[in-house]
Amino acid sequence: MLAEGPDGFQGGLSARNYRFITGVSSATTTRDLMGRVSLGVLTRTGNNRYAL
Repeated sequence: MLAEGPDGFQGGLSARNYRFITGVSSATTTRDLMGRVSLGVLTRTGNNRYAL
């Protein structure tokens, strides 16, 4: 994610994309992404429960 820079991931990063990029399980994806949201590293947007 850092390699993409501040303008990377145009359109957002979904849980599905994160799983594909990292190869981790759904449970790990949820923990990773929600942990980053709670730290303020990522911002959750949209109404889809899987959207970040």
